[in-house]
Amino acid sequence: MNNVVRLSATTLWLLGGVVALLVLASVVGAVMARRPMSDASRKTVENMNARIRAWWGMVAIFALALAMGKLGSILLFGFISFWAFREFVTLAPTHRGDHYTLFWSFFIIIPLQYYLIYIEWYGLFSIMIPVYAFLFVPIRSALSGDCEQFLERASEIQWGLMVCVFCVSHAPALLTLSIPGFEGEGANLLFFLMTVTQLSDVFQYVFGKLFGKRKIAPTVSPNKTWEGFVGGVLTATLLGTGLWWATPFSPWQTACIALTVTLFGFAGGLAMSAVKRDRGVKDFGHLIPGHGGVMDRIDSICFSAPIYFHLIRFFFT
Repeated sequence: MNNVVRLSATTLWLLGGVVALLVLASVVGAVMARRPMSDASRKTVENMNARIRAWWGMVAIFALALAMGKLGSILLFGFISFWAFREFVTLAPTHRGDHYTLFWSFFIIIPLQYYLIYIEWYGLFSIMIPVYAFLFVPIRSALSGDCEQFLERASEIQWGLMVCVFCVSHAPALLTLSIPGFEGEGANLLFFLMTVTQLSDVFQYVFGKLFGKRKIAPTVSPNKTWEGFVGGVLTATLLGTGLWWATPFSPWQTACIALTVTLFGFAGGLAMSAVKRDRGVKDFGHLIPGHGGVMDRIDSICFSAPIYFHLIRFFFT
């Protein structure tokens, strides 16, 4: 079992770069807040500054988790999955007959999934939720005897476990990968995923606000535009490619991986927006000021993390 995950000099340089960006963003936000502007512009700037303040907290927590090694990262993402699943099922039409199913989901399945990552049992980690939890959820709910909306209820719990737990758990699972010549540097792989995915979201937001005109799917996510999508994806891909020196990939491989991560991240955000529109809510929650709930912040990671993990596992380990 590989329990050694260190904060190397490379990781510290990467964290330092993020802190420098946040300092710059904070200064720009403070300057903009002091300028006279319309009410609409002021609300945009206030929202941007709230997002920046939230990013300071999220980066600090992420850095602390990395400093604690594999266990710290697993605990962090385990909590993220727990809270995201909580937000997800809050929107689902669960009945009293689902209470035992949800108890097992929250307090058995989620901890077990992350424990399997900790002990690096890839074979069971990769099928525990898609196979065993998938079968367990409808069986346990059926035993309650409540057949009203049974298919919808069981499907939403199953989908919640897949998206909020199974997909997200691939992020800390990156720390278990053993790449020749890159041993003990798994933190850089995780950092790359988080940075590229989140920068793509940020730049899509910025380009959309500045240049957005043509909407991609107005009934699903009115704020997503082709201009924001292209500008955000290309910028994040370029910045991700610039981090090739911190990865085991060549520059062209890094570019391909960064592009894949940003595209699937966008797809995740779009799919989760469709869920919110279906439920008639703007955000999954209100835990993170300026960002909404935990699920609102990790929607892109839900789709990008498993793709990124398996690309690395199949081609580099």
